[in-house]
Amino acid sequence: MSNDYFAFKKMRIEQGNCAMKVSTDACIQGAWTPIETSWTKGLDIGTGTGLLSLMLAQRSDRLHIDALEIDASAAQQAATNVHNSAFAQQINIHHIDARKWETNKLYDLIICNPPFFSNSLKGANNQRNTARHNDECSFMDLVELIEKNLDNNGQASILLPCTELRRWEEAQKQSTLKIHQNLWIKPFAHSKSNRLIQILGQSIREIENKELIIYESAKQYTAAFTNLMHPFYLHL
Repeated sequence: MSNDYFAFKKMRIEQGNCAMKVSTDACIQGAWTPIETSWTKGLDIGTGTGLLSLMLAQRSDRLHIDALEIDASAAQQAATNVHNSAFAQQINIHHIDARKWETNKLYDLIICNPPFFSNSLKGANNQRNTARHNDECSFMDLVELIEKNLDNNGQASILLPCTELRRWEEAQKQSTLKIHQNLWIKPFAHSKSNRLIQILGQSIREIENKELIIYESAKQYTAAFTNLMHPFYLHL
């Protein structure tokens, strides 16, 4: 998924000016994240190409989303992708550091595919470093943002590499946020989980653990992945 664009059934994601391209993991997050039919207010923290906002908008025409992006080039790319889509009336792109976002809204749904690498080597591309590393927005910053902006009955969806789970849990446990669901993602049935989508909220619930396996064999998707992505991927 490293081309300058990625074509879905109902939208086209231009990504040439974004450090982080469309990824399978992010597509899973956009397709799987629960959306209640009554929800109308969404917040996308670090929208990048606008992918997650567009996928959520496709799934719920009642949902109106504020999408925040700190990088100017990515924010412009996201704005173009939204403008050229059928969901332009549902999404507002804001070029802003999410930590400076001020609103009188509380959101029903907050979604984030955050900069997740801590204390790891960086490359020469500063834009990509900002997108991948959490120096600009730490996990503690993120839980505080969610606490500040999430409605009491709302939920937040976070995508993480399993290697960063311990650091995330340290931040989450210092907050009022409670885990509602975990989706453990595996490339193959025999693989270890390498990504996690975690659903959090303010209420205490019994944690529901689910698993998604992407591939049955090389280049052959599982039925579960195919069913999940069928509304989005062109060739499913």
